[in-house]
Amino acid sequence: MWLRTFGGSLAVTAVGLVGAYLYAGPAGLALAAILGVLELTLSFDNAVVNATVLKTMNAFWQKLFLTVGILIAVFGMRLAFPLLVVGVTAGLSPGSAISLAMEGGDQHTPGTYAHILHDAHPAIAAFGGIFLLTLFCDFVFERREITWMSWVERPLARVGQLEQLSVAVSLLVIGVAALEFAPEGKSTTVVVSGVFGLLTYVLVKALSSRFDPERHGGDSLKVKVGKAAFMSFLYLEVLDATFSFDGVVGAFAITSDPIIIAIGLGLIGAMFVRSLTVFLVRQRTLEEYVYLEHGAHWAIGALAVLLLGTIRFEIPELVTGLIGISFILLAFVSSVVRNRRVSAAGRSLETART
Repeated sequence: MWLRTFGGSLAVTAVGLVGAYLYAGPAGLALAAILGVLELTLSFDNAVVNATVLKTMNAFWQKLFLTVGILIAVFGMRLAFPLLVVGVTAGLSPGSAISLAMEGGDQHTPGTYAHILHDAHPAIAAFGGIFLLTLFCDFVFERREITWMSWVERPLARVGQLEQLSVAVSLLVIGVAALEFAPEGKSTTVVVSGVFGLLTYVLVKALSSRFDPERHGGDSLKVKVGKAAFMSFLYLEVLDATFSFDGVVGAFAITSDPIIIAIGLGLIGAMFVRSLTVFLVRQRTLEEYVYLEHGAHWAIGALAVLLLGTIRFEIPELVTGLIGISFILLAFVSSVVRNRRVSAAGRSLETART
């Protein structure tokens, strides 16, 4: 099972590292490996959240997520997105943006590819931060039978009965970010990008729920097919794109070479995140360890806050990754303790009956 799920990722990793070595020698190989680990560290919570959506889709769409989806992840977000941002920001043609990318240079040198992308960071962080914040708010404001940190989740669920509270919170945070965090002359950019991130989340969620079988009185356990599965697939791709913002921008602190970034973040990191997602689904891990979904969403909330914080402050990617993994590990341990407690209670009940 493990080899069948991760075999493709291991093969792609080997090919990617060889390609990085042939392209840039030992340094290229090392940088690609570092970026792969960075992406996996930052996106572990992404895999858990993806699994909550992917488990509702049939085998065909799960396979599509690993094939077509990975092409979007590698060539869309990790290669084309930075080029698009630089092209739009600097008013360059696609060819000129590619040429500038291949010239190299660091983010502290004006006019370089890395510097232009870094200058666009407030807009990227505002979009991604608000998208993820709204996702987090939607989760914690919803009533659930099972709660993890009950002392805070239950009060938030009660408050969350107010209509559109997630949207209201996100709009308030956009205002605070623009007034307190935005660099001089970037306030309008932060507001526009934040609102666009909020609208993107609302639109994608609305389209996805529009085809949800449960919404139309169907079986909530029914596997999604057709339009419902397609909309969930689109939701996953937008979610992955949003999660990748911090990794893509942070990668330029390590290297500005777009080829190495595409290999490290895309071919290695993104492929393993997708395989991990499928593994969680096929092993029914989220059903066995019920707090993992909660831990992942709290990690998303932390990531959203940190991403918005990077509009003004320099926050190392290591800090972001460690906070996310800490939430996941804590949720996993809590799930194990719960399972043992439930099992012990079941044995005690069985003993009492006999």
